[in-house]
Amino acid sequence: MEIKHLNVPLKIKSVSETGEFEGYGSVFGVEDSYGDAVMKGAFLRSLTEWAAKGRLPSMLWQHQMSEPIGIYTEMKEDEHGLYVKGRLLIDDDPLAKRAYAHLKAGSLGGLSIGYILRDYEYDKSLGIYKLKDIDLWEVSLVTFPANEEAQVTNVKTMLQNGETPSPSNVEKALREALGFSRTQAKAFMAKGYSALDQREVEPDQDALQSLKDLKHIFAEGN
Repeated sequence: MEIKHLNVPLKIKSVSETGEFEGYGSVFGVEDSYGDAVMKGAFLRSLTEWAAKGRLPSMLWQHQMSEPIGIYTEMKEDEHGLYVKGRLLIDDDPLAKRAYAHLKAGSLGGLSIGYILRDYEYDKSLGIYKLKDIDLWEVSLVTFPANEEAQVTNVKTMLQNGETPSPSNVEKALREALGFSRTQAKAFMAKGYSALDQREVEPDQDALQSLKDLKHIFAEGN
């Protein structure tokens, strides 16, 4: 299954000289740039399963599985969101030391969770996807926002392989990678390519070509 990423603005409460920090890896009920909102209780099942293993999700640099930079010592849900407390291995890992320097300087823009979605619902009145149950794999220190080009690549790959991407993945690709407004993305989702007034869409040439590629892939799949 696909591991998804969800970013939140950096909410670090404190950073010590020994590399220890605490903050929030996710905040409940706040819509992110993808139109998703994590709901209270979404992490409870996953955190219970991690506790049974005697472990916590990994601390990674930029979602790179090969680049752990520290350990989490505490992770829990509170009224605000997913509270995390951890320690960067600044004495033993040059990358962790680099991350620490950026954390102190404020040049890192966010924390981001890596997860597999288990349950969600679409709230038509708010126009958002409410994430109700997720498998939490890792919490990364990241430069915000996430790699936007990967959104289009993921959707195109699924279509070419004959898979059916979720509406949220397609809409995210249109908004994050191609620069569509929410209205434009929803128009495309509802009525297809012909629903868009090209004069109102202002992606660069590469983005426009990606949109045309998507159009052709959709056409070939019908």
